[in-house]
Amino acid sequence: MPEKEKRIEELKKETIKENFWNDSQSAGKIMQEIEELKKEIGEIGEIEKRLDEIEELAKIIENKKDEKEIEREIREIGEIIEKLEFKTLFSDEYDRNDAIVTIMSGAGGVDAQDWSEMLLRMYLKWSEKNNFKARLLDETRGQEAGIKSATLEISGAFAYGYLKSEAGVHRLVRLSPFNADNLRQTSFALVEVMPVIAEIKEVKINPQDLRVDVYRSSGAGGQSVNTTDSAVRITHLPTGVVVSCQNERSQLQNKEQAMKILRAKLHKKYLEDLEIEKMKLRGEQPSAEWGSQIRSYVIHPYKMVKDHRTKYETAGAESVLEGNLNEFMESYLKYLKK
Repeated sequence: MPEKEKRIEELKKETIKENFWNDSQSAGKIMQEIEELKKEIGEIGEIEKRLDEIEELAKIIENKKDEKEIEREIREIGEIIEKLEFKTLFSDEYDRNDAIVTIMSGAGGVDAQDWSEMLLRMYLKWSEKNNFKARLLDETRGQEAGIKSATLEISGAFAYGYLKSEAGVHRLVRLSPFNADNLRQTSFALVEVMPVIAEIKEVKINPQDLRVDVYRSSGAGGQSVNTTDSAVRITHLPTGVVVSCQNERSQLQNKEQAMKILRAKLHKKYLEDLEIEKMKLRGEQPSAEWGSQIRSYVIHPYKMVKDHRTKYETAGAESVLEGNLNEFMESYLKYLKK
């Protein structure tokens, strides 16, 4: 509790600085963190208060009704403590941040593109069920079905902390709906998860290093779609990183969102390059990006979803695809703490 109160005081000092509101996104994050910390302190205070009440009630207990009241109080306190304990799993610098999620279809042709769209729907459902706000920033449709790629921004407290468990290759085994013989098909999709970062400390983005192309939007986004060059593609020339956004209504909005994705991708690349250098120093060989399957979803010949890192699995494949991912996310966060 004292650490949380100290952190609130530190953040409050930031809020009274003259230039605090110059960066509205950063300011908003600080205000959000203050509110979250206040809520956590309130929850701890509530636990202490109710424990005192139970202690007093235990002294004057007279009948079964009083016993049941104590049991109910203890149960409710246990639930609050469980939630607070779960939050201690979020310890990385950017866990509180919003998240950028990119889905790219891999091996498997049209089946893989359909699988990528199933994953997109799964994350949209998860966001809805857990009160996160999801926005589709960019999407490239497949010619026959599904999507070749899609980029989402998912906003809310600890969005990145939850979703970082999803980064990696997702494998689907099912009977193909696109095969005349209904044969069993294995499909792959790559999910990238990056925190939304207002400013990258490690990488300076010079405007002269950016090539900005505009083009006509091809997806949903309002009446202006397909009538003006509102979509934006940005190439970071020194690294070759390319990002695009086409689902906002104006070119300016698309450029702002594309820059947000670019900052996230450059930060990710910086961390990956750093890790590769460390691996080389240790004499290890870096693995290819598509080499690590994190989770398998089997629809046929049996039903199962298994995380290959944590070994957590369930037979409820349909439930998982409907966005019920919290058990997988929680088991991954606990796995990181081992």
